Amino acid sequence: MTQIAVAAEEVEIADLAEGRAPTTRELLISLLRKPAFDVCAVLLLLFFAMAAVPQIFTSVDPTVCDLGKSMHPASAGHPFGYDVQGCDYFSNVIYGARPSVLVSVVASFGMFLLAGVLGLLAGYFPGFVDALISRTADVLFALPGMVALIVILNAVPHRNIWIILGVILMIGWPGGMRLMRSTVFSVRNKEYVQAARAIGVPAWRILTRHVFPNAMAPLLAMTTLGVGGMVGLEAALTFLGVGLPPGTISWGSQFGIAASYREAPHLFVWPSIFISVMTISFMIIGDSIRDVLDPKLLK
Repeated sequence: MTQIAVAAEEVEIADLAEGRAPTTRELLISLLRKPAFDVCAVLLLLFFAMAAVPQIFTSVDPTVCDLGKSMHPASAGHPFGYDVQGCDYFSNVIYGARPSVLVSVVASFGMFLLAGVLGLLAGYFPGFVDALISRTADVLFALPGMVALIVILNAVPHRNIWIILGVILMIGWPGGMRLMRSTVFSVRNKEYVQAARAIGVPAWRILTRHVFPNAMAPLLAMTTLGVGGMVGLEAALTFLGVGLPPGTISWGSQFGIAASYREAPHLFVWPSIFISVMTISFMIIGDSIRDVLDPKLLK
């Protein structure tokens, strides 16, 4: 028993060679060496700062409006022009970052964690655990996603951003779970996982140290691609009257309103630019993390 314990410890120290995931320091060093990652990280920090403290970027109150300036183009002191109600559009875009960033980021990475954990369990423990998780996912797959969101949110009398996030997570995890499950199926039979299992490494340690780091890349890529889609989903739900409460400023609601006023292209351009930059930044950061976590790149 002592020899087995020593062997298990040696394997853990060596991280099982082929299945080794990078340490936090290695991950950070590798990422910081990528110029694209550095630029996108700075952009995302700006978006987060914009969402947390919008007063840093503008001193104009977004609720102070003048209907006489409705949809006017850019002018001195108002670089983005005015919206439909004559409010300063620059301040509206700045203040719109908070709900849009919160919904897109929390929903996307909440689904990453939920789908990742459930997919990990379903893929590594075939039988009852796999059947329970997979059949639950099948039931949710059978529901039309948007229709289910509308029905559930319409039944909630007092909606807020956290209720919307909870419903999105409840409906949206099956796709990511299926992807993670299929990836775990291919990883769980690798030589380094079988070696760890044979020498008595606990299942939770195998899952967290060897299976999850080597199976998460496809799910991470899917998550980063879906961040921008979450902004569009928030806009659609708000437009249908089951999303954010009326009067809430967000990029999604601005984008939806702009679709009805083609004579004022600046209403469409600025939210689109912010949404696109945030989406592309997440995609590049996700690709960078995926490349670093690829065990083949460590050889």
